[in-house]
Amino acid sequence: MTHRILVVEDDHDIGDLLEESLMRAGYEVLRAKDGKRALQLVNDSLDLVILDIMMPGISGIETCQHIRETSNVPILFLTARSSTLDKTEGLLAGGDDYMTKPFSEEELHARVIAQLRRYTIYQEKKEQEETFLIGGKLRVSEEFNEVWKEEQQIKLSDLEYRILKLLMSKRNKIFSAQNIYESVWGQPYFYCSNNTVMVHIRKLRSKIEDDPARPVYIKTEWGRGYRFGAS
Repeated sequence: MTHRILVVEDDHDIGDLLEESLMRAGYEVLRAKDGKRALQLVNDSLDLVILDIMMPGISGIETCQHIRETSNVPILFLTARSSTLDKTEGLLAGGDDYMTKPFSEEELHARVIAQLRRYTIYQEKKEQEETFLIGGKLRVSEEFNEVWKEEQQIKLSDLEYRILKLLMSKRNKIFSAQNIYESVWGQPYFYCSNNTVMVHIRKLRSKIEDDPARPVYIKTEWGRGYRFGAS
């Protein structure tokens, strides 16, 4: 199966490099030079979006937010800025990963493979029988990324969904930031990983809590970690 990747990059040279590298690896590549055109190309046939943050017109952040209104396709941000604030902004907007320019071809392919693997598993699980985790007003599919709060469906990124499912799978168990990062990201934990977990917890609360400042579902146990609090 050939994966379809949308590359959204206003720099023609960088766009060409990305397209050539991805096509050599066997991917089908679509191109957009700005957010407006990208939104016209987003549909269910895409397996990944590689999205530049700094673009004229609609920024990459705004483009990501619009995509997340209708799609859970993985989004890999490209940024020329490596500050924690810029990366945090991209993750909060619904991005799944980010890559700082300049980057190597090896890093590009590794990040693309990781995101495609997760999305492929998600798509395959849609064909299986669906079971749910239920807590309070929340109902969460155990097979794929579908979450409801009472009768309203909530759109979560793949990482947000995985965090919620992990916490709900073991009620009242306290998960440290390291537990969450290594379970959800599947990568070794470093000190800076704690901020990544915090960003995703904050975004998750903003979507599922009635009052994110007084969370009912995702409880913080200070100095220890997080737990799912609703029965």
